[in-house]
Amino acid sequence: MGIKIITDSTSDIGQELAESLGITVVPIYVRFGDKTYRDGVDLTEEEFYHLLETSTVHPATSQPPPEDFMKVFGEHAENADGIISIHISSKISGTYNSALLAAGKMNSKCPIEVVDSKFNSGGLALVVMEAARLAKSGLDMSGIMQKTKETIEHVKMLGMFDTVKYLNFSGRVKQLILSAASILNIRLLLTFHDGDIARAGMARTFDKGMEKIVEFVKKSSGIKELLIVHSMVPEKANQLKEQISGFFDKGKIIVLHLGAGLGVHGGPGVLLVAIRQ
Repeated sequence: MGIKIITDSTSDIGQELAESLGITVVPIYVRFGDKTYRDGVDLTEEEFYHLLETSTVHPATSQPPPEDFMKVFGEHAENADGIISIHISSKISGTYNSALLAAGKMNSKCPIEVVDSKFNSGGLALVVMEAARLAKSGLDMSGIMQKTKETIEHVKMLGMFDTVKYLNFSGRVKQLILSAASILNIRLLLTFHDGDIARAGMARTFDKGMEKIVEFVKKSSGIKELLIVHSMVPEKANQLKEQISGFFDKGKIIVLHLGAGLGVHGGPGVLLVAIRQ
């Protein structure tokens, strides 16, 4: 029994980590032309980025329909005291609303709560991982919900995009900013503010951008947990890990791979850090 934690694949929580914490991940959908794939199920990270760079059409992502969530909720409802489903910010995706609709349609005695994390990728992962640990500790549903909401308020993210080529398709960032970054060939840094994506600066080179990420971590007090997420730049992720280890325990730094959720908009060369204070 106990409380079951569910999230979506925009959290970038890999299968091994999810299994170790008892987290169920519902995949979002990625569409290249007339072909649709389930993120992390039908399409590996390497396959996705290969298609992204070689396909003649830019892909689109879509949230799992309520039926997907209803199926997952139903699979766990019989053996759980409650279900907490934590998702990507509702300001940038319909996934939260889809899960909310599904929860409202369930005819089950098992209580289901749906949470807007106000983040994606590493930020969402930190919220979900902490909720899963609380569930494993035996805390009841109301206790986990309260602490999860507190966790959301103590998570921060900063990410760098090596190219704005894919952001141009997304509509998530103002065109004026993208044009300036493209013309000047500079790296864009983005963060989250109240659930929405916000500009956090620019850097002339990738290494200068990394310096800004390191400085962001260094200036953040009382860090309890830290994630590095990257898209196809493992050597840069390891370099960042080494730099951060000068003031944060290297053994506690987890490195994740950026999936299709943010990868569609960032492409290869994204490097971000998420912290929980």
